[in-house]
Amino acid sequence: MRPGTIWRFVCVVAIVVLCALAIWKLPINLGLDLRGGTRMVLEARDTESIKADDDAVTRAKEVIERRVNQLGVAEPVIYRQGARRIIVELAGVKDPHRAREIIGRTAQLEFRDERGNVIMTGNDLKTAVAGYDQYSRPSVNFELTQEGAKKFEKATLDNIGRRIAIYLDEELLSAPMVQSVIKDKGQITGLGSMDKAKDLSMMLRAGALPVPLEVLHAEVLEPTLGQEAIEQSKVAALIGAALVIVFMLFVYKVPGFVADIALVIYALIVVSALAGLKAVLTLPGIAGLILSVGMAVDANVIIFERIKEELRSGKRIRAAIEAGFSRAFGCILDSNVTTLITAGALYVFGSGAVRGFAVTLGLGILASMFTAVVVTKLILVTIVDRNPEKYRKHFGV
Repeated sequence: MRPGTIWRFVCVVAIVVLCALAIWKLPINLGLDLRGGTRMVLEARDTESIKADDDAVTRAKEVIERRVNQLGVAEPVIYRQGARRIIVELAGVKDPHRAREIIGRTAQLEFRDERGNVIMTGNDLKTAVAGYDQYSRPSVNFELTQEGAKKFEKATLDNIGRRIAIYLDEELLSAPMVQSVIKDKGQITGLGSMDKAKDLSMMLRAGALPVPLEVLHAEVLEPTLGQEAIEQSKVAALIGAALVIVFMLFVYKVPGFVADIALVIYALIVVSALAGLKAVLTLPGIAGLILSVGMAVDANVIIFERIKEELRSGKRIRAAIEAGFSRAFGCILDSNVTTLITAGALYVFGSGAVRGFAVTLGLGILASMFTAVVVTKLILVTIVDRNPEKYRKHFGV
């Protein structure tokens, strides 16, 4: 075996091992249609001071994304629908009430003096963490920004012996008496429970919504496919894969065997990539995977037919393999690039399940090109170089 071939083999083996480890260690996130979860439809509303225009709705979507990320939900689906609506899909979340409280609440925090003047807002907070006060009651301990610290220091200096009220969305949380000057740190009490303290700290860290959002609809969705149907789909996929493997072996013999090995490596790469990228696997995503499997096999068929043509023209087996891969590469590249462009357009302009389909299709195409052009050729050349004339008859010519 040539030195260059050895290094390529080592690289392919390393990729296979890493992919197997990724599949073993990292779970694949399932979407709403496979796992179930919560779906919410939110609509932005105008206020007296702020209109729910395109910029306000876009900023509201960004705030929701930050809040959901702090919930620890794997790959939430959040997208706009029309001018004012925002759709939120949380796979695996089965408590729509808590999701509504965290996602839909404006979370506009205000500190007011006894005359009702707003001293400071939640925008002046640098960080907020749930904890307990000196009486072991749930609280939110906050730290202020540099500008916020200046405001609070002046406000507490001017209001010693008076109360500063803390409001959340016009609801009074507490009104502590100012006993000394406070600079950069403070505490919010009167929250009732640690869960409320954690939710409030989470919302404060993510920021307030620029406009109020009305929850038009919130529901718990069960998986579109029941467990029995999922198991049946697995059996169908295994049967389909087995038929493809048998077909390639029967029609193309040794090259077909090599293509089957490459197909297994392809599956490892795609599944590990989905796990590594923490992508959400949905029904359309599975369709994208199946489509890319077909394209992977199609690439091998094109290559092997080109090799047969070269052998029939009288070339030696090694030269026929090189010429076959060279002639087929342009055709394979063109077809895959055009499909990748389509997948890219679906991802950019699509949303929800459509983007999931685009991701899996794109990953599948890239993996299929690598396995068909690199892995298949590497294994095929290694086998043939051992005894070129012996393996010529196994190419179906």
